[in-house]
Order: sequence, then structure tokens, then C-alpha cells
Amino acid sequence: MKASYFCVILLLPFFLKLGSVTAGHAYCGPIPATDAELIHVAMNLEFLEAEFFLYGALGKGLDSVAPYLALGGPPPIGGKKANLDPLVQQIIEEFGYEEVGHLRAIYTTVGGIQRPLIDISAQKFAMIVDSALGQRLWPPFDPYLSSVNYLLASYLIPYVGLTGYVGTIPNLSNYTTKALVAGLLGVESGQDAVIRALLYERAHEKVVPYDVTVVEFTNLFSILRNKLGMCGIKDEGIIVPPVLGAEQRIETNVLSSNKASLSYPRTPQEVLRVVYGTGNEHVPGGYFPHGANGEVARRFLEKKA
Repeated sequence: MKASYFCVILLLPFFLKLGSVTAGHAYCGPIPATDAELIHVAMNLEFLEAEFFLYGALGKGLDSVAPYLALGGPPPIGGKKANLDPLVQQIIEEFGYEEVGHLRAIYTTVGGIQRPLIDISAQKFAMIVDSALGQRLWPPFDPYLSSVNYLLASYLIPYVGLTGYVGTIPNLSNYTTKALVAGLLGVESGQDAVIRALLYERAHEKVVPYDVTVVEFTNLFSILRNKLGMCGIKDEGIIVPPVLGAEQRIETNVLSSNKASLSYPRTPQEVLRVVYGTGNEHVPGGYFPHGANGEVARRFLEKKA
């Protein structure tokens, strides 16, 4: 039998877990906010991506490229140069500069927010990976150790912003802000597609020194994000049962999309639940130890659930 058949059988538990993720008591609808306030939620993720990509490629972050965009916010925790092969090095450096452009575009269009405290340390990623796998890996997962580790860590970040932009656009009222977010979404989608394609090339390779393949990592990461978001399936790994694939005909899932092959949307509260790693937009953590900045994020933090 084909290896792909065994892969689908292997992924059936993944499918069942995804299907069991429901909204429960979590609110999944729109919230009252201005265009600028909605975009500022996303700006927190743009800071996260800029710092992670710049440090990974260059060993230095936003303060070395465009410090004024941070508006005096604290430097990130734990960023460092990653051990990348030449191809991935060039791609990640490009992504880093693109994120600087995104921050500048938001800053000049709707105004900026202060960079929040961001944790991109190896220890933080190890905690997130352990949570996804349901076990403590040894040695701890280090996103900066190799190209494949860095790509897996990157899988955790831009896609959340992508879905956030998809969920934001219908709630914007101004042409200028709609044009801004459409432009941001296009590049975020491209970044995510490149990351997923590079991982798909390595799908069945085991990530050294663990007995876990690349595809298994991506599926478990997606399960975790669906669980944290609490609003159903918004996230899928790079190989899925055909019932989740395009036209329910294929298990290849380089681009994550719904049954109509449209991008999944996330609301601001879903985005915050995921990046905080707490499943609660009122409780900070994860990449944002003190929470995200901007009016929407601060309102959630002030109003404890």
C-alpha cells in the first residue's frame, strides 16, 4: 500500500480531535472597535514576527533596523541568531525586513502602539511545543538549532496573523484601512505558504533527535491552536485526511483552508487566546508575558473573565 494511505490512517485521530474542538462558552463573534483598534491587535503579531525573523536571520532585532517603530517598548526576551542553511537564511531575512515594512505601514496609516514585551526565547518555544505534544521533549525543543526547527517554530506564528487579518477585513469601515489590511494579508499569506511548502518537502522526516516527524509536529501544533482559539477548526497541518483536503479529494494541505478553499478567519479574541497560550484573552502569557498592547487587548486584560 502507498505510504500516503498509512499517513491518512495515522492522521485519523488528528481529524477526530479537530472535529471535537467547539466554541463552548467562548465568544466567537465580532467586537465593538474602531478600524485602528482592530489593526492594532494585529500590530502586536507584526512585532512578534519582526523580532523573531530578524533575530533568527541576523542575530539582532527591530531596534537595529527601525527603533522608532517600537515607540520605546521593551526589547524582546531571548532572541538569537538561528543556525540556518543558506536558502532558509535568505528567506527568513527577507521576511524580517517585510515585517519592518508592515509595522511602518500600520504606523503611518493608523498610528502605532508601543511594542509589548515579547518572549521569543528557546525556553518559551520549548514550553509551547511540549504543550502541543503533551509531553516534555528531551532535549528541549530549540527553534534556533537548525533550519527545520526554525521552520517549525515559524509555523506557529504568521498563520495566526493571517487568520486574524481575514477575520478583520469584514469589520473595517474605511477604504484606506481595508486597503492596508488587504496588502498586509497578501504578504502574510505568502510567508505562511513558503513556510508550509518548505515543511511539506520534509513532511515525513523525523526531527532530530525526536521520534516525531515534521508532519506530526504541524498537526499537533494546529490541534493546540484550535483548542486555544475555542472557535472550531481554524487550523490544519500540512497533511490531512482527504475529507479536510481541497474538494475532499486530497491529503496534501500546503495551504490551510476551509471546505470552499477559503482562508479561515479569527476574531481578535481568538488571536489573543492563541498567542497568549492560555485560551483566554483576559489572561496573558505565551509570547506576550505582560499581554498585548492597544485598546482592544488592554480592555480584555482589564476585564478579567
